[in-house]
Amino acid sequence: MSMSTSINAQWILRIATAGTFIGHGVFALEAKKSWFVYFSSFGITDEKTITTLLLLIGIADLLLAIHILVRPVRALVLWMAFWGLWTALVRWPFGPDPLWDFVERWANWGSPLSLLLLMGWPRKSGEWWK
Repeated sequence: MSMSTSINAQWILRIATAGTFIGHGVFALEAKKSWFVYFSSFGITDEKTITTLLLLIGIADLLLAIHILVRPVRALVLWMAFWGLWTALVRWPFGPDPLWDFVERWANWGSPLSLLLLMGWPRKSGEWWK
């Protein structure tokens, strides 16, 4: 892959990942009611607690989205891949949704994981923060 192709692919994945996190972040800040069921799957049923958690998640998602557009850092991109996978898993098998809700969200973790691989998997621990 040429350098320009790699850079273009990285930008596409940065924008796609940021879009996912902006969308989810805004929904979380709005305390999207349909998401409350995912918390109840783990025994969290208090509406105030869920709203507070969604506020924190929303802020984190928006900050990550901005960061990936300004300066992607491998550790944060890896976190975005794990978080995207987790949010897919809370729908199925941990949550009440069918398998296809999980499948539909593969890009939520696949985009940041692909970006991380294009950025280069770190060989030393210090490279995670570059």
